[in-house]
Amino acid sequence: MTSSFSNLSLAEPLARAVAEMGYESMTPIQAQAIPVVLTGQDVMGAAQTGTGKTAAFSLPLLQRLLKHESSSTSPARHPVRALVLLPTRELADQVAQQIALYAKYTKLRSTVVFGGMDMKPQTIELKKGVEVLVATPGRLLDHIEAKNAVLNQVEYVVLDEADRMLDIGFLPDLQRILSYLPKQRTTLLFSATFSPEIKRLAGSYLQNPITIEVARPNETASTVEQRFYSATDDDKRRAIHQVLKTRGIKQAFIFVNSKLGCARLARSLEREGLKTAALHGDKSQDERLKALEAFKSGEVDLLVCTDVAARGLDIKDVPAVFNFDVPFNAEDYVHRIGRTGRAGASGLAVTLVSGSDARLVADIEKLLKTKLDIEALEYDEDRPKGRINDGRRAWREAGETGDPRDGIPPPTLRERSERRGPREPRESYRGFRPAVAPRDPFFEKPYEASSATAAPAWEAAAKSPTRSSVSANIKPKRKVAALFKAVQPETSDQ
Repeated sequence: MTSSFSNLSLAEPLARAVAEMGYESMTPIQAQAIPVVLTGQDVMGAAQTGTGKTAAFSLPLLQRLLKHESSSTSPARHPVRALVLLPTRELADQVAQQIALYAKYTKLRSTVVFGGMDMKPQTIELKKGVEVLVATPGRLLDHIEAKNAVLNQVEYVVLDEADRMLDIGFLPDLQRILSYLPKQRTTLLFSATFSPEIKRLAGSYLQNPITIEVARPNETASTVEQRFYSATDDDKRRAIHQVLKTRGIKQAFIFVNSKLGCARLARSLEREGLKTAALHGDKSQDERLKALEAFKSGEVDLLVCTDVAARGLDIKDVPAVFNFDVPFNAEDYVHRIGRTGRAGASGLAVTLVSGSDARLVADIEKLLKTKLDIEALEYDEDRPKGRINDGRRAWREAGETGDPRDGIPPPTLRERSERRGPREPRESYRGFRPAVAPRDPFFEKPYEASSATAAPAWEAAAKSPTRSSVSANIKPKRKVAALFKAVQPETSDQ
């Protein structure tokens, strides 16, 4: 089996683009998948994240689509022939950029559509005609319903990171999209993990697929050093500072489990003197792209993110990944640490484990089929500036000489109260005097019992009811004035 791109029978435009990008030796997934895809067979590929899956399906697809390239400006000559579906906006944008680089010397057109952006520019690109369409499922359905995208001539479908699409609930959208496609097509499914749900999906939509596994499923890259440190929630930020200092790390991903926790941690690390950016689902697409660009360019040292950035993002030379929170899903651990140690480089993955994370760590051990060693992290005496870890304890030890500007946080209200002692009466504060209410002499008299034996006034006022032969419930007849007096009939004496 060939292991060099120069030995592949790629067309000259593709070979020139690959050479310019510096590709020489193929990764295992590329060496096994590219020849199979070139034959037009369905593929179910499993590989560790960061091993070049994008090139494994893009290059053979472009090679087979070259027969359809046209220099015509008519949109009818450029129908969608290859559809690539991805779970996140960032991953879709990244794959679209890679495909554009591979196809830059061909006449094949490509574009990307994803949510969080205005549909009008995307609609203009689709109306011009494209052979390769990269999309997220939700936004693609929007364009299909608006009749901006017609998929009746699609020959190739790629489901990349399919397990992630199922995790975030895209299965109904995938089923709707696949119903618009021709029955006769080539379907490629690539993922870093193979779950039972993925296998069922492949059984429903792939025809006699060739299964390619270049590593044991759910296995982490051997180039990544994995460390698990015991740390309380209050000590986790201090642990990050300690590892950054001892290892000399300049850039790193920091993963948390929630959007709110992501924003709070980013603000805290920023206050502690680290150049930090946040990336989570509540950010606008423009903010997310700017955060990624700042991290890629080195303007930002730490990228605090949720699992929205755990899949497929290819940022070269990131030396470390921190799991500030142990992931809820064990498979997400594989994807998170795959952001480092890419393309054969070495990397460090640090997971901070608190007392409540025992079950989550056990799930990771079960997935990786190995026993994890949770170590105790030793801290230096000097502490980073900011309100972190055991600052209150340090304040107590420092006594009255403790200075918050030295990185020791100010005391809590309870601690201040204990150090100050009991408060003075409120009246002594700042000359405050409460207003005196006017006195009423009536309410100051002592109680005196009445000597009179007479019945109370309310009883004397009540009249005893008079007995009557008529029921009290029967109303008396109303007297009405009569116009004529009734005439009594005369009686005759007989």
